Amino acid sequence: MSEVIVHRNGGVVLLGGGAVCPADLTHALQLAPCLVAADGGGNKAIEYNYQPVAVIGDMDSLSSNARDQIPAERIHRVAEQDSTDFGKCLRFVHADFFLAIGFTGRRLDHTLATLSYLAQNQGVPILLIGEEDLIFRAPPRFSMALPVGTRLSLFPFGAVQGRSQGLRWPIDGIALAPNGRVGTSNEVSGPVVLDLDGPCLILLPKSCFDQALAVVRGA
Repeated sequence: MSEVIVHRNGGVVLLGGGAVCPADLTHALQLAPCLVAADGGGNKAIEYNYQPVAVIGDMDSLSSNARDQIPAERIHRVAEQDSTDFGKCLRFVHADFFLAIGFTGRRLDHTLATLSYLAQNQGVPILLIGEEDLIFRAPPRFSMALPVGTRLSLFPFGAVQGRSQGLRWPIDGIALAPNGRVGTSNEVSGPVVLDLDGPCLILLPKSCFDQALAVVRGA
């Protein structure tokens, strides 16, 4: 399979089978009213009374109940096991931006795989919505206006060098690495400007949704 399954001008909500806050899902769909489920995310869609435009994955988690309620032509089985269901969605769905929910919590290996995809996909506008956090891959340079004291964590997925303004603990001259020093639990002290060389994820509280989405979309 090589064709695009879903193409949208605007945003797409990717729904996984992990932890989902119904209010977060409702908010995401208000901004991006196209819902694509990743395999077991189809169960969540039916549970919360939403009908996905497509279900994509290896179909090892989609329940018989969900299959009965989702039109067969919307279920797209991708049998290969070289990528996760999240990765399959990113391959077969084209959109201006993605709001991904239900890809954290429950199995830690699934969460780690999702974060790895997030770190690898430079230039793909993805905002991951977790139980407590918003997560996105940092562009090489960006700025944000956040309340002083806001938690801002940096987690490198490779060797990262950077420069910062507006952080309580500046990162200038510090070599960050996943098996070395990381930048979690930093705090905002003023207008934030970050220059980062290397794959780095930014984690913010969910109260910073608008600011995070603006960075993801390059606004």
